[in-house]
Amino acid sequence: MKTQDDGRARPEPIKAVPVRHPGRWIAVAVLTVLGAQFIHMLLTNDQFMWGYIFDNAFNPPVLEGVQTTLKLTVGAMAIGITLGVVIAVMRLSSNPILSGVAWLYTWFFRAVPRIVLAVLFGNMGVLYSHYTVGFPFSGQIADLLGVDLNGTLFSVDANKILLPIFAGLLALALSEAAYMAEIIRAGIQSVDPGQSEAAAALGMSRPLVMRRIVLPQAMRVVIPPTGNETIAMLKDTAILAAVPVTNELFFQLDAIGNREFRPFPMLVAACLWYLALTSVLMVGQYFLERRFSRGHARTGQARTRLRILGKDH
Repeated sequence: MKTQDDGRARPEPIKAVPVRHPGRWIAVAVLTVLGAQFIHMLLTNDQFMWGYIFDNAFNPPVLEGVQTTLKLTVGAMAIGITLGVVIAVMRLSSNPILSGVAWLYTWFFRAVPRIVLAVLFGNMGVLYSHYTVGFPFSGQIADLLGVDLNGTLFSVDANKILLPIFAGLLALALSEAAYMAEIIRAGIQSVDPGQSEAAAALGMSRPLVMRRIVLPQAMRVVIPPTGNETIAMLKDTAILAAVPVTNELFFQLDAIGNREFRPFPMLVAACLWYLALTSVLMVGQYFLERRFSRGHARTGQARTRLRILGKDH
């Protein structure tokens, strides 16, 4: 044993023994076997009919269905986010009527499944065959004056307004607005209220404070779940095949499979299409989240460095 200059015995160097993890290797071996079996099934099972899938998955009707799916996703999210901001602000209002109406809206549209809403909106023409806009109480006024007064300004056939694609879009958008309202409300509440109070002390109005101070900071909290909602919305457009929206992606693929009595390969084609589309959205979500979290990330790294420096000194 070696000694130090002051005569004390120097401790022996520590012999580090690496920790063994046999469970990890067993898990890797099991997953490798299962993955190999899955790939073997994909390549050897004739029921997949890969040639048939690629011959039919890029037909003009299917490509039109892809465009319709993307348009429905963009339209539903645009309406949902815009309406969600309004409902979130109403929910946070000190006015009990506005807050109650916003709560009632979110309660209803979060409670009813989207497929039920889509089918319900597709059959709204049952309530009224025509939507009529005119002067109120025109019939009573005409009876009092003894004249023939027609108070109708215009009348529209309900079945022409609520086409399946518009009914489906409305159902998805109104449902999405309820979820976006809760997400935006959480983002607004994550901002320090002292900043709103300081802005109000400078003479800024409440709408201006919301637009210039609160919402930009809430975006860091709102963006990740909004990205998830967008991906979920793209997948939920397949629900509109039950309305039916005939030029939607899943409807077209399902129609090809049923027409040729080969439904399973077209279901696989639908999985591949939705995997491709959602993967693109996930990449976009990643870069968008990174952009909105840049300042926060720098702040967190700076605080970490300061803590380390403080410990060193």
